[in-house]
Amino acid sequence: MNMPYSFLENLQTTLSIPKDGTLSRTVYQDEQVKAVLFGFDAGQELSEHTASMPAIIQIISGQASITLGSEKLEVDAGAWIHMDAKLSHAIRAKTPLVMLLLMLKSSA
Repeated sequence: MNMPYSFLENLQTTLSIPKDGTLSRTVYQDEQVKAVLFGFDAGQELSEHTASMPAIIQIISGQASITLGSEKLEVDAGAWIHMDAKLSHAIRAKTPLVMLLLMLKSSA
């Protein structure tokens, strides 16, 4: 039976953060949005890159340094960021980090 909704009880516990690593898991995808949950151990990072579509980052737990264009932000759990398409960005976990990335495909 195909459910008309998706439900994850707790994003913090949906994945286990690998020791000295980074893990990503697609938790939802349709023609409009792709939701990817990331787990970073402290010190792990995604180097500077761009995306072809707008995206939203939500920090679920932990602390990170996030570079958006030429600006660097220090963020904690609860932070929310909308990024335009093609904005260069990078993420470095200061502590173990769980982050939700929403890629807005219908806006691409």
